[in-house]
Amino acid sequence: MIETSAADAPKLTGRGAARRSALFEDLVALLVGEGFARLTLDDLAARLRCSKRTLYGLADSKEQLVRAAVVHFFRRATARVEAVLAAASDPAERLAAYLRAVSAELAPVSPQFFDDVAAFEPAAEVYERNTRAAAGRVQQLIEEGVRAGVFREVHVTFAADVISSVMVRIQRRQVAAATGLADAEAYEQLAELLLSGLRKA
Repeated sequence: MIETSAADAPKLTGRGAARRSALFEDLVALLVGEGFARLTLDDLAARLRCSKRTLYGLADSKEQLVRAAVVHFFRRATARVEAVLAAASDPAERLAAYLRAVSAELAPVSPQFFDDVAAFEPAAEVYERNTRAAAGRVQQLIEEGVRAGVFREVHVTFAADVISSVMVRIQRRQVAAATGLADAEAYEQLAELLLSGLRKA
């Protein structure tokens, strides 16, 4: 789960909180669907049918708005992925469910959003932090499978390091550049490789 500071959170409390919350959700959907680098505050205000003053009611700058939106996207995605994981019991099923849930969360996201995140350091740091947390979760799931006798006896730390390296390459858009795979597709392929390599014959 992403750790956030007060600076990461939009201003959603106080008078008009419900309207600002709905506006922020619309903002997140817009940025996720189209990216944000080419959009000015004027563009955002026009697309969201609000004033720039209203946007400044959410955050003090476009940069803070973008970071808050990225944090919100990954926090919400993490919660849904963990809910899917909680519903699975078999260790192999849990690992597959986790990675495929990650893939499902990333599938609707536009390539432009990921490109813009990679190019904007405050947002890239959020994605990288989330990726590190996800890699740690995968290591836990592999350890569960080994202890349960479902997975082969592997060097878990090494396996986790390899997986983390791939996940970081996905996050940095290096896998997309090398293979043409979208982030969601890359996670689906990673799930297939892991399960094929870890399951006992």
